This record gives sequence, C-alpha cells and structure tokens, in this order.
Amino acid sequence: MYEKLVDFAVRQLELDPEQIQPDSTFESLGIDSLDVVEMVMDLESELGVELDLEDQKITTFQELADFIDSKLG
Repeated sequence: MYEKLVDFAVRQLELDPEQIQPDSTFESLGIDSLDVVEMVMDLESELGVELDLEDQKITTFQELADFIDSKLG
C-alpha cells in the first residue's frame, strides 16, 4: 500500500519520489488536507473500501498505508 501512495503522490501531486520517505509528513512535502482527501477518495474507488479518516490522526505516508491496510485486512 505504501508504494501505491507514493506512486499516487508522484503522478497526481508531481512530487519527486526521492523526497518521499515512510515517515515523511504530508505537511513537509507541501501536501495539504485537500490533497490527502483526494488521494483517499481515489484509493476508495480503486480498492472498493470506505476509508473514514475523520477520527484518525494520520500525518505520514506510512501511517496512511498502515490505516488502509488495516481496513483491507
């Protein structure tokens, strides 16, 4: 899942994959909350699962990947 998130960020947000590390925060990469919501919505469609982030404190790529994996589990 982590690789999927990195691929999305590279394609949609035009980030350099070298910049993205598992513990990179969205903020440190210039990714705002709208970008995160769009990424999650795209993943929901692709994976056929609902990902409710409202009560989650997710700030890094790895945290988001772990959260999605837990929903797919």
